[in-house]
Amino acid sequence: MPSLPRPGATRREVPEVGVPRVPVARAVVDCGVYVDGERLPGRFGYVEAIEEVRRRGEGYVWVGLLDPDQHQMDEVARVFGLHPLTVEDTLVTHNRPKVDRFDDTLFLILKTVNYVGHDRTDPMARIVETGEVMVLVGPDHVITVRHGDHGSLRRVRRNLEGNPDLLKLGPSAVMHAVADHVVDTYVAVSDLLEDDIDHVEEEVFRARSRTKVDEIYQLKRDIVELRRGIHPLSHALRRLTCDFTDLIPGEIQRYFSDVLDHQAMVADHVETYNDVLSSLIDAAVAKIGMQQNEDMRKMSAIIGLVAVPTMIAGIYGMNFDNMPELHWHYGYFIVLAVMAVACVGLFALFRKIKWL
Repeated sequence: MPSLPRPGATRREVPEVGVPRVPVARAVVDCGVYVDGERLPGRFGYVEAIEEVRRRGEGYVWVGLLDPDQHQMDEVARVFGLHPLTVEDTLVTHNRPKVDRFDDTLFLILKTVNYVGHDRTDPMARIVETGEVMVLVGPDHVITVRHGDHGSLRRVRRNLEGNPDLLKLGPSAVMHAVADHVVDTYVAVSDLLEDDIDHVEEEVFRARSRTKVDEIYQLKRDIVELRRGIHPLSHALRRLTCDFTDLIPGEIQRYFSDVLDHQAMVADHVETYNDVLSSLIDAAVAKIGMQQNEDMRKMSAIIGLVAVPTMIAGIYGMNFDNMPELHWHYGYFIVLAVMAVACVGLFALFRKIKWL
């Protein structure tokens, strides 16, 4: 029975009937045959590559795919003998990180992240973009499926090809290299987010700055998204360090232990950032309340300054004949002087009690 995508997940559907199907080659980023730690010269399609490996009886194929649709994945699954459930999961985005075993195939899902930057003009903009990388490892093949515009594995392949001793350890070495690359990206993004959080913290506690809660919520939203991708990975990496001993050499399992240590460190940092942002939200709300109280005091003081001359002018603006001092020669100047003295006195009082 095929697995059901969880709520919110999206799936790359098969083209409608009558619409030309896109060939698998369009989704293939790179395809190489590796024997004894070295990449064989020449260009191979994914079919020719696996045929060459099986003809030789040694080595393995590494095929990299970018955003394949169902038809393309079905073709790849047919050639490599993949389990139908792996095809289902590679087509569904927004998966949780996990590792599964299907007979002699391991299937690892990783969340990729990319730091975009803090756009303070748009509170809805993302600071961190997320994507996914799936790694399928069999006895004679590695298939990496990438979703998203970032998370390129070209540098991973180049570094591995420069380390034949590691490539000799088999397809699981590629899985480790991909996981290590993704976790290293977590570390880099975590450091950049820390700088953003430090900046927001300074703004919140700066004496006369106007607090922008939208920036804090923007960071909080992306930290929560990052935590969803990082925390579940610990269980998958822990299984890769001690389970699947018949599929993963002991040396590669020790390498996975190092990746797990880095992942745990980043997970702790992200959890700390989440707590700090929660505290900053509380502090920002309290500061906004204080700023509003201060604004109300200033408005009350200004109204008080205006109210006294307005009252006096209103009294002497009434059209009655028998009003005291109405016909004084210096009455106008005396009233202006009283207004001025009253305003100066109120201003001094409000300054003393720090309302102005």
